[in-house]
Amino acid sequence: MTARIYRPAPNAMQSGKGKSKQWILVFEPEVPRTIEPLMGYTSSTDMHQQVRLSFASLEAAEAYAQRSGIPYTVQAAHVPTPKRVSYPDNFRSDRKTPWTH
Repeated sequence: MTARIYRPAPNAMQSGKGKSKQWILVFEPEVPRTIEPLMGYTSSTDMHQQVRLSFASLEAAEAYAQRSGIPYTVQAAHVPTPKRVSYPDNFRSDRKTPWTH
């Protein structure tokens, strides 16, 4: 029952930073998922896959895992890519480098 602590990346479809400031603790799957033969649903008997805990800081998540005796790994925080310049800036007259084809 190992856990993974990570900070999720921002949603690629949005420009905001919602849900990317908290640290998440999720349990790694212990048993593989199985396909139910009659209906074809995917199911699992591992109830720890349903647990998803969020913390305000990495230290709080690590303290919880240590206090509960849960072995864990920490995934490095996602570093966002730098913001690109806007499209109209390509055609400004005071550009630092001339725009040519």
